[in-house]
Amino acid sequence: MADSFMGKAATMEIPINSNGETLAEDDSLEQDLQQVMVSGPNLNETSVVSGGYGGPAGGIIPTSSIKGPAIRFNPQYVDRRSPPAPNCAPVPGAQSQPTDLRMKSRGQGVGLVSSQSAARMITNQNQTDQPFTGSGMHHSNSTQNMSVEEANRGVAVEKLDSVKKWGINTYKCTKQMFSERFGRGSRTVDLELEAQIDVLRDTKRKYESVLRLTSALTSHFYNMVQTQQALGDTFADLSQKSPELRDEFGYNAETQKLLCRNGEALLGAINFFVSSINTLVNKTMEDTLMTIKLYEAARLEFDAYRADLEELSLGPRDAATMVRIEVSQQQYQVQRDKYERLRSDVTIKLKFLEENKVKVMHKQLLLFHNAISAYFAGNQQQLEQTLRQFNVKLKPPGSDKPSWLEES
Repeated sequence: MADSFMGKAATMEIPINSNGETLAEDDSLEQDLQQVMVSGPNLNETSVVSGGYGGPAGGIIPTSSIKGPAIRFNPQYVDRRSPPAPNCAPVPGAQSQPTDLRMKSRGQGVGLVSSQSAARMITNQNQTDQPFTGSGMHHSNSTQNMSVEEANRGVAVEKLDSVKKWGINTYKCTKQMFSERFGRGSRTVDLELEAQIDVLRDTKRKYESVLRLTSALTSHFYNMVQTQQALGDTFADLSQKSPELRDEFGYNAETQKLLCRNGEALLGAINFFVSSINTLVNKTMEDTLMTIKLYEAARLEFDAYRADLEELSLGPRDAATMVRIEVSQQQYQVQRDKYERLRSDVTIKLKFLEENKVKVMHKQLLLFHNAISAYFAGNQQQLEQTLRQFNVKLKPPGSDKPSWLEES
């Protein structure tokens, strides 16, 4: 037992200074930790004593090949080395055995400890150096996220306001529409303008009928011209193969070819007539009718806000009602300006449409009459003169077919 105790005591080292005086344990640890913090740990100068007392030099193993953390902070050591407070009880399980920083042990591991002041310096340095970059980045990211959220919130509020206004407007217009249909509400009527609108709609229906019939005539006449061309080619072929009927087949072939040529001229005139009517009906008249639809919608909104203002005016005149009346008057004025502006636009468009319709139809009806008369009279010269008079250009035969380059 005594030998074992002496063997353990033989492995302990007592730090001394250059004068041979024993250094205090706290001072030696303080100096070692300050050196580590200034120049960093030097593991090449650290050794682990693994042999017994008085062993050979080979028992000292250099730790340059040992991998792992240079310093491991043990917070329990700080609690063990700090003196307990007068009113505080010692920490249970705490050990008061000091350990040297030089990692002296007897084959059971290496322990790295520090003093209380050095531990506080390391802790303060870690707490003050590391969070700066992260906190700055976190602050910038949070600011950016807040700006994005504010922008999204503003867009959402605008959409909500627009939906709210649309809902209120739709409710008022629907209420006004049902009131007019069931005879309970009044509506604003411009008798002269309403009569012109009715005439335009009736004219458009009749012109659409003319357009449909002339399109059918064009299709049928085109088939007849194609049939005449095929018949003329057949007569010409038979005149070559029947010597006894050569003259008769030849006369009929020339007649069919002449009719086919005149038919193509008449077909060009009818196509020009159909194209002009189509532009007048489906573009000019349709544009005017679209403006009329906007005018009718503005008229309905105007009457809805007018009825709302009249209803508020008949009610009590308290403070809240006066505010609503003022707001309703502003909305009524806006709708009135819109209604009057669209009514003026409709009046102007109806006037120009009537002038344009008369001008276009005068030219097209004259072209249609002269071309039909010249064709059925067999007057080829008059038919060609009519086409030149109205600047109708005929397509050359076979122009509708793709060229041999396009086919290839």
